[in-house]
Amino acid sequence: MPDATSAAKSRTGPGARTRPSFWRAVLEYARAIGLAVLCALFIRQFLFQAFRIPTGSMEKTLLVGDFLFVDKFIYGSKSPDRIRLFGRTLVKDLPVLKLPAVRQPRQGDIIVFQYPRDPDQDYIKRCVAVAGDTVAVRDGLVYVNSALCEDHSWHDGDKLLRGSELNRRFGPYVVPPGHLFMMGDNRYNSADSRFWGPLPLRLVKGRALFIYWSWDKDRLRPRLSRLGDIIR
Repeated sequence: MPDATSAAKSRTGPGARTRPSFWRAVLEYARAIGLAVLCALFIRQFLFQAFRIPTGSMEKTLLVGDFLFVDKFIYGSKSPDRIRLFGRTLVKDLPVLKLPAVRQPRQGDIIVFQYPRDPDQDYIKRCVAVAGDTVAVRDGLVYVNSALCEDHSWHDGDKLLRGSELNRRFGPYVVPPGHLFMMGDNRYNSADSRFWGPLPLRLVKGRALFIYWSWDKDRLRPRLSRLGDIIR
């Protein structure tokens, strides 16, 4: 029969020391991973977010397959208004906390925003007018407050979006308070404010900064010349 000294040694032997050390290491790894995830979520929600161009509505400023960073701080970062998991919205209409903006959106800014008809989708367009401005399209040219808008547009006349008359003539239309008027640079093939109305400021997510990667799916190769391009 083992004595008390032997029993004490068995409880403090190598095996007993190994188990606490193992679980302590697991806990430290879990803490480190959790902290990294929280930092990544904070950066994505309040500072910068990666975005991929899925359509040709912003050609030739932005091409399908461009990957870019979006500055979410400049217009005032905000907490999420919904919780999504695996592409599905679990909770929506959450109270939103918004930080002060460095500045408000301006004419010419390329902006990522929640699509007004489906806030679970992100769109990217150019701001052509802000609240109080009068927008009109004449013969395919955009006028803001009767002045010809700086021309970033491009179009393929053979590829017209439905309702193509709006590509040639639109307005005049006064942008209401708290809204922006958004248009794609590929004017003849862009579903924008001409079709779905002005963009509420509350749906703005951030301003496009620069392209960090670009992939040409037709040629199956990267567009190296576009890497690092500042988006204007």
